[in-house]
Amino acid sequence: MREIGIGIIGGGYMGKAHAVAMSAVGAVFDTPLRPRLEMVAASSPESAERYRAAYGFARATDDWRALVEDPRVEAVVIAAPQETHREIAGAAFARGKPVMCEKPLGASVEDARAMVAAAEASGAANMVAFNYIRTPASQFARQLIAEGAIGEVTWFRGEHTEDFLADPETPFNWRCAGEANGTLGDLAPHMVNAALALLGPIAALSASMETVHTERPGGRVDNDDQAQLMCRFARGTMGQMHFSRIATGRKMGYAYEITGTRGAIRFDQEDQNAIHLYRAEGPEATRGFTRILTGPAHPDYLPFCQGPGHGTGYQDQIIIEARDFLRAIETGETVWPSFRDGLEVARVIETARASARDGRWRDVEKH
Repeated sequence: MREIGIGIIGGGYMGKAHAVAMSAVGAVFDTPLRPRLEMVAASSPESAERYRAAYGFARATDDWRALVEDPRVEAVVIAAPQETHREIAGAAFARGKPVMCEKPLGASVEDARAMVAAAEASGAANMVAFNYIRTPASQFARQLIAEGAIGEVTWFRGEHTEDFLADPETPFNWRCAGEANGTLGDLAPHMVNAALALLGPIAALSASMETVHTERPGGRVDNDDQAQLMCRFARGTMGQMHFSRIATGRKMGYAYEITGTRGAIRFDQEDQNAIHLYRAEGPEATRGFTRILTGPAHPDYLPFCQGPGHGTGYQDQIIIEARDFLRAIETGETVWPSFRDGLEVARVIETARASARDGRWRDVEKH
């Protein structure tokens, strides 16, 4: 067991989540590497100091470069705006430091490609922070599909829907400006990542997107409120995905339904401790979806709780993520999702934008 100095760039919503996770992961998973909250970087000296005191970091700075260059910072977590990801990651990899980067990998597919190149040239551990797919329920879904429990998969439907901008009177904010901050850049990567994790690569797609509320108090919206796509997976399965930030009533609509020749799976993140499984077996009169509550028999549940049905929460997903990152550092082995996996998500998003512009089916190019 040894300590490892962690530097987190960004102390807001996700910065706090990662700080809490790094503080707890050693106790939860008994990791050989024990994180030490060494330094936090924020946009001003005042906010950096506030985060340092609140989260328990040893030091604070308003210069992310100082954090990356500091010898006591041995691994870097990027929880800053996506347009900063490429430069920060490149600087950290140039110094041989492992990096975990919040999704999406970069503000564009060009950023993502450059970040993968920097990561692989350095040989340092790298990981993209797609946390929702790490729930015990979704890990169990991946296991069921891989084992053939529902037979040959014939259909996938996924969504990531929320309502934080459903009210047209909600004032203009940073999410309303710039292509990367629209729904296709902000919410869609989570469900695209889920689709890739559950069913594998997407071969081709057709997409559309729209801005429903073009004017908001304080500014004009120049990116998309909602988007959808039809797709064909490389394995031959048909699929459909929908993404929205104006889905009235939806708070965490990260949900999917997967149909197979011998069964089906349903999951909804708003009920994240349950998975619905249908098995096409036994008398027709007794067939139906079974609601399975997660418990110690499911992946990564027992370290948090010994009681079935007691449940895990959002923060626990980030702790699982921290465990995986530490494992990659310790073993030197690639851990999913790596930067290259994040690039695959970026390629799908880029292809969806191109399809939405010209209304054509497009192949997801592997370049």
